[in-house]
Amino acid sequence: MATIHPLVLQLQFTRNEFKRALKGLSEEDATKRLMPMNCISWNIGHLAWQEQRYFLFYARRQMPFPQINELFAYGGPASTPALDEMWAAWDAITKAADSWLDTLTSENLQEQVVREGKISRYIFGSLLQRTIYHYWYHTGENLAIRQLLGHTDLPEFVGDLDGEAPYRPEAL
Repeated sequence: MATIHPLVLQLQFTRNEFKRALKGLSEEDATKRLMPMNCISWNIGHLAWQEQRYFLFYARRQMPFPQINELFAYGGPASTPALDEMWAAWDAITKAADSWLDTLTSENLQEQVVREGKISRYIFGSLLQRTIYHYWYHTGENLAIRQLLGHTDLPEFVGDLDGEAPYRPEAL
């Protein structure tokens, strides 16, 4: 059985924390836009966009949800998409990405990304880190939005990092 790279395990934990911060969120609150921020459902679509772009398109030349690419790209137009539609797209994209992510080695993470037919300055390991950090940014933003909407009893800090995602060295 293949071992999942420790950085991929950190992404999995981060995704779970992103979902945990949105537990119990209603459709109504997910689509409220508090200016100048995007609404929470847009943020879900935006992270689906990033995973699709990095882990499906750059890695495998797949674009299963072209509408996600058009509507939720960095700098894309603000909108208030349906929460269930965003979760469905996010779930499908992350599951598809996992089939590639779960096979990564340290060597793969050092490979340069090809964009528009040209070798870019980016490597897959950096894109993976960028995605993890991006999730944490939007997790904090989403919790702030929820606080502004009057939600209480929200998750604080991070979950069981020591139990679910402790430091693991790369396999030698």
